[in-house]
Amino acid sequence: MMTYNRINNLVGWLVFLIATFVYVSTMEPTASFWDCGEFISTSYKLMVPHPPGAPIFLLVGRFFSLFASDPQHVAYCVNLVSALSSAFTVLFLFWSITMIAKKLAKTDQGFFSTGQIISVMGAGVVGSLAYTFSDSAWFSAVEAEVYAMSSFFTAIVFWAILKWEAHSDEAASERWLIFIAYLVGLSIGVHLLNLTAIPALAFVYYFKKYDKINITGSLVTLLISVVLLGVVMVGIIPGLPSIASSFELFFVNSMGLGFGSGVITFMILLVGGLSYAIYYSQKTGKRLLNISLLSLGFILIGYFSYGIIVIRSHYNPPIDMNDPENVMTFTSYLKREQYGDRPLLKGPNFTAKVQEYKKTSPVYVPVKDAKGKDKYIISDYKVEPVYKQKDMGLFPRMYSNQPGHPEQYRSWMHFSKNHVPTFGENISFMFTYQMGHMYWRYFLWNFAGRMGDEQDSSWLGPNNWFTLDADTSQFASKARNNFFLLPLIAGMLGFSFQITRDWKNGTIVAMLFFFTGLAIIIYLNQPPTEPRERDYTFAASFYAFSIWIGLCVVFLTETFEKYVLKNKTVAASVASLGLLVVPALMGSEGWDDHDRSKRYYQVESARNLLNSCAPNAVLFTGGDNDTYPLWYAQEVEGVRTDVRVCNLSLLNTDWYIKQMQSKAYLSDSLPIGLTPDQYRQGTNDYIYLDGESYEKNKNAIINLPIFLDLVKKKDRQVTRIYNDNELSVYPTPNFLLPVDTAAVAKSGIVPAKFAPFITPQIAFTVEGGGMDKRTYAILNLLVNNNWKRPVYFSTTLSPSDYIGMQRYLQLEGMAYRLLPVEVPGGSQGWINTDLMLKNMMKYEFTNLDDPNVFYDENYQRFTINTKSQYYTLAGQLIQEGRNKEAKDAILYCFTKIQSPAIPYDYLNAYMVGQLFKIGEKELAFKYATDIKKYTQGVISYIKADNIKETNKKRTTAITLQVLAQTLKDNGYTKEAEDIEAFLVESNLNKEIR
Repeated sequence: MMTYNRINNLVGWLVFLIATFVYVSTMEPTASFWDCGEFISTSYKLMVPHPPGAPIFLLVGRFFSLFASDPQHVAYCVNLVSALSSAFTVLFLFWSITMIAKKLAKTDQGFFSTGQIISVMGAGVVGSLAYTFSDSAWFSAVEAEVYAMSSFFTAIVFWAILKWEAHSDEAASERWLIFIAYLVGLSIGVHLLNLTAIPALAFVYYFKKYDKINITGSLVTLLISVVLLGVVMVGIIPGLPSIASSFELFFVNSMGLGFGSGVITFMILLVGGLSYAIYYSQKTGKRLLNISLLSLGFILIGYFSYGIIVIRSHYNPPIDMNDPENVMTFTSYLKREQYGDRPLLKGPNFTAKVQEYKKTSPVYVPVKDAKGKDKYIISDYKVEPVYKQKDMGLFPRMYSNQPGHPEQYRSWMHFSKNHVPTFGENISFMFTYQMGHMYWRYFLWNFAGRMGDEQDSSWLGPNNWFTLDADTSQFASKARNNFFLLPLIAGMLGFSFQITRDWKNGTIVAMLFFFTGLAIIIYLNQPPTEPRERDYTFAASFYAFSIWIGLCVVFLTETFEKYVLKNKTVAASVASLGLLVVPALMGSEGWDDHDRSKRYYQVESARNLLNSCAPNAVLFTGGDNDTYPLWYAQEVEGVRTDVRVCNLSLLNTDWYIKQMQSKAYLSDSLPIGLTPDQYRQGTNDYIYLDGESYEKNKNAIINLPIFLDLVKKKDRQVTRIYNDNELSVYPTPNFLLPVDTAAVAKSGIVPAKFAPFITPQIAFTVEGGGMDKRTYAILNLLVNNNWKRPVYFSTTLSPSDYIGMQRYLQLEGMAYRLLPVEVPGGSQGWINTDLMLKNMMKYEFTNLDDPNVFYDENYQRFTINTKSQYYTLAGQLIQEGRNKEAKDAILYCFTKIQSPAIPYDYLNAYMVGQLFKIGEKELAFKYATDIKKYTQGVISYIKADNIKETNKKRTTAITLQVLAQTLKDNGYTKEAEDIEAFLVESNLNKEIR
């Protein structure tokens, strides 16, 4: 008969293989949306991702990328890092559950019967597989993000402290504690979430080392664990670089030594001092001090992986976020200063008005002085807002006055417009929104069920278990998962059983559950809206709950044995097999919406965009989902590296302007033409519209090149002194960029049919009260470029990003090209139909026609933009009398981007109208019928599921309204009236008012 340990190992590895199969089978083959394209790119070439970086993830990702057979398979290999990290998380969860369950099932004689082994193994299998198929863990496991690896470190650290507990009486047991310290250090180089496990680890130590357990001791342990957490998060991670910065300033500015001298001195003192302290503690036999110092040393060994960030930044790679190549910028990078701070214990309410901005710490930049010596100078000061004392409160939860946030607070709390929130209302908001909506909703997604894939989608409760029939269910989102509360009930039973049978270990798991979940909510103090769902942040908390799901097997085993079956082996077998229904249900419900194995759109859209740009182009983009797939396509697959992608959000920073003025692959540096002293932080961050001279100059026009030259020279005509600060200003928002029409015509950049409309000047108006640094940089680029490099703006940008130049934009596909052409009637630009048709009929949309592939809300939102361009192209072709080509464009869109993979929307309904317009009545009516059937089905599903508020409900109603009007305009009155009647009957007419 096999020993317990052998069975435990074999079953554990079997569970690992199951998890590996699940995750690899459903893994994304290329780069997903959000940060994945960035992380794959920076892993592949060891570049610098956004703060605070993830050097361990990058190094592991780089190692895995070496196994790619070609660049197109690099993403798959880096995605494997997350899949395998998650599978190992499941493995260590299994072993952690069996160690805990073993304490509950162990007999007085100290050996295990067959029934007890089955019960313990069953607990491990059920709990670990429940986590395998949990929504948040599965989501992170199939893409190249840091959260899967972070969960792995949480799992192995928790397993390691349980191993220490089991061997704590042995002479060398402290090696487990040192091993844990090393893992904590390494985890810093992945994500800080792992640190929240420290309180649970502290309680394992306390319960094991102290026989007398009381409230005082528990509170002291909790306090010490929180202090340790603070020491790592504040004292080590940003604290050590901050101290090094002080050394650096003293050695360089005061002692006249070169850059890096202070950092090197500090590192020698730190390593030397710690080494001597370890030697002294060992020599004098101070064991506790020795273990503490060794643990600190191993934390630092892991933490020093951040050296790779500084080293790689020093080589100025194409992706070099925040340029942390010196200790000053590196400290800011680790502190995530670009994201700002959120108040925790004291702060303003969202109705508070800023009284002034107070200067705090200086911002230093490295320069060469007049004698050529290294020196740090102050380029700017950090500032913080000052509020009236009456507007400040304790524990503020409703604090943000960012655009849209006050309205969201009022909506959530049902406030009137001028209501000032009280302390009690802040606490209520924390429970209602921050904990309720941003944690418990996610918790129930994982263990009760989920209503759909739309942002803010609710959890699925008993009222919705049986609301759908065979007809309506086919229109439901694949992300609608119904677990019938089974995982939740199993976890609650397991928790109750453990806390009553073994309250110490129950407390430990509860501490892990709390500090990796609700404690993070309290610390993060989230604003009232997020750009995406944040459930992945709390995966470790759901990991802890999965332990209780597993322990339910032990509970049911004992219950069945005592009351029903009277035989432990049979009882354990029934309990284990019976509870396997829980992960089996979770897996069967979640497979279709977690299977990303056939998704390619995000990278194909990047290739489509790059390939439609003219050679050596400059392409301005906006958010993460615009930019990161483009970075991936260029950095990994080498697609169109002659095109320089320029992210407008980042262009507000000095380090990014510096990068844009450097050559990258086949792209020459951008001709921005600014020297560091003209764009460094604190200089021209914002150029203001001069209120004093605006009234008399508001209709005047400024020559742009002359104005920019005056700003560079700090001419008195364009400067004002405000609060002892010298600011650049302009007297009117109207600018003029002269155009050498002869040179433009000769260059051939303007199509022949638009040549008569070449304009001698680009006239535009800068909206708002001034121009930010990115606008200043773009205008300098346009002046210096002089139409030599093609300049493009992504169609996904907001109108304000076009700097008032919309009427000079030529639509060529998924981007607008800026040209010195003004077509009559083209206030929003014009369309180059020949070029746009050529580009868009070559676009790739693999599997957007496959109904078995799940595309969530992000994909649907981006494909709406794609459809919009096909609709625009077809409309212009019809206007030019090119009906056959218009039909080709419409059908290309309908066949490549098909419902139900990508649902029909109002753009499809508008394109039906275009088909009618070109005489394709039969085809138009066919698509109209398809759209009607699908959209009415969606509405029926929404009604059946009693979904109150949803964007899908509104957009579907609009689609039906557009379709009804289209049919009515083309003589199909009865069909139109049927749709209108359906809208009224479904109470949707008010949705589209």
